[in-house]
Amino acid sequence: MTSIDWAIVIAYLVVSLVVGLWLARRNRSEEDYFVAGRQLKGWLAGASMAATTFSIDTPLYVAGLVGVRGLAGNWEWWSFGVAHVAMAVVFAPLWRRSGVLTDAALTELRYGGPTAAWLRGIKAFLFALPINCIGLGYAFLAMAKVSEALGLAPTPQARVTLLAIVGLLVLVYTAAGGLWAVVVTDMLQLVLALLGAIAVSVAAVHAAGGMDALLESIRGLERPELLSLVPWQVEGGRLQWLDGAGISIATFSSYLALQWWSFRRSDGGGEFIQRLLATRDEREARTAGWVFLGVNYVLRSWPWIVVALAAVVLLPDQTDWEQSYPLLAVQLLPPVALGLVVVSLVAAFMSTVSTSVNWGASYLTHDLYQRFIRPQAKEKELLLVGQLASVLLVVLGVITSLMSSSIGTVFRLVIAMGTGPGVVLVLRWFWWRVNAAAELAALLGGFLIGFSTSVVPLLRIDDYGVRLLVTTLLTAGLWLLAMLATPPESPEVLERFVRQVRPPGPGWTRWRQRTAVQADETLPGLLLLLLAGCALLFGALLGIGGFLLKLQLWGWGGLVLAVVGGLLLRRGSGRVPAEG
Repeated sequence: MTSIDWAIVIAYLVVSLVVGLWLARRNRSEEDYFVAGRQLKGWLAGASMAATTFSIDTPLYVAGLVGVRGLAGNWEWWSFGVAHVAMAVVFAPLWRRSGVLTDAALTELRYGGPTAAWLRGIKAFLFALPINCIGLGYAFLAMAKVSEALGLAPTPQARVTLLAIVGLLVLVYTAAGGLWAVVVTDMLQLVLALLGAIAVSVAAVHAAGGMDALLESIRGLERPELLSLVPWQVEGGRLQWLDGAGISIATFSSYLALQWWSFRRSDGGGEFIQRLLATRDEREARTAGWVFLGVNYVLRSWPWIVVALAAVVLLPDQTDWEQSYPLLAVQLLPPVALGLVVVSLVAAFMSTVSTSVNWGASYLTHDLYQRFIRPQAKEKELLLVGQLASVLLVVLGVITSLMSSSIGTVFRLVIAMGTGPGVVLVLRWFWWRVNAAAELAALLGGFLIGFSTSVVPLLRIDDYGVRLLVTTLLTAGLWLLAMLATPPESPEVLERFVRQVRPPGPGWTRWRQRTAVQADETLPGLLLLLLAGCALLFGALLGIGGFLLKLQLWGWGGLVLAVVGGLLLRRGSGRVPAEG
């Protein structure tokens, strides 16, 4: 990097710090600090959600997936699109109507008694510390890999120093500014990250001789999985599984039919829920969901994938494909352009870390400290605790990053540890009989089983799909037994939930009648919106990719699917009648 590149990076860091400190003036209460006073517009909340997932680790993660497994490897994260469509059309208004400050706090709105309190405390602890710190760890790990590829930190000691400096900077504006600082800087960071990804992809395609030459070179490598959107191909009228993709039938089946609903984010996901709760109303919450879907899947997927495909051709001797993205940026971009791309990667890193820190601090402050330690704490005390919790999380994130070397491995560990409770998290919105004991059993069972089958040598299951299936089935047995062995929630608790949230579906009919409350939506109407939304999302995603990579059948098929889905979604959104 030249002096001008460094100047661009430093200028960006200073601007981010100033914006964060300036926005700190808005924080007068816990609600201001953690949910921006519930005043966010949908487009800003959705952009912040997209920036959160647009971390520095994700382009490296996608480069590793494509380099090792080909295009079909992306279904490992594309499959979550189904859950995210459900978040936008089904769960966003329900979460916003709940009025809680964190998703852990919902447990004591939906359930009651000591079990609900235990569930809230355990959930807050697990999400804030082990799970959140692992997520922070692989963001810091990606930052270390990028700094190594750029020559910024050639030694382990230098990498630790760099991580400490950047972590301190993020900590200052996050701890001071709260969620307002996070979402406003997220918007800037998202724009920079998208421009950086597009710049690297354009430079990579140009270096490969253009898109046609790039595709021809890839076909000459005799790795058909690189340009296959599914891990199989049809030859001579027979279906042939692509062993080179390294994706078993069980694993691919889990991507499509299991992972997205069994994972702990099946009804939204912690930091996404925080953004939905921070919006002005239910309509803005739905808008946030759709902005996130468009940016996260349709807009950002293909620049990363194009860079990953170009790396296979331009860096044939590369062994760590996760480093190919920053390596191509260094090799292909001139001064100024390289500085802007480095800024985009730093911006992506900062957006994820700042969100994870503020989100984790909300659990430690609201769901642990205020709920169990100091219920009478004043607003100033809670703000101070939130800031101290932010410091703790950044330190733990840096330490965690030093314990792993593969971003993809850490990503799959996080998914495995969160698999199992997803079905309970969905059912609690639509069936009165789900109780706190069931959710607690699912949460602990999924965490322990997922961790054991991923890490413990005697229990480890190497096939990722089989591991998720075993975790889901064993967890289901645990929560069903817990639910049947314990009484349902009290009528007072159930009636309070119905009055506050107005949940749809036949599972609440008796309670709506008892409280004279009418649901705002119907279950069939929501299912129609879910199907139409999935058609629109995946049609657009695969259609754009098909045309870009000269896969005409995928291109036209995706286009037709997106148009049909869009029409059904528009028609269904206008008439989702309420039910009594």
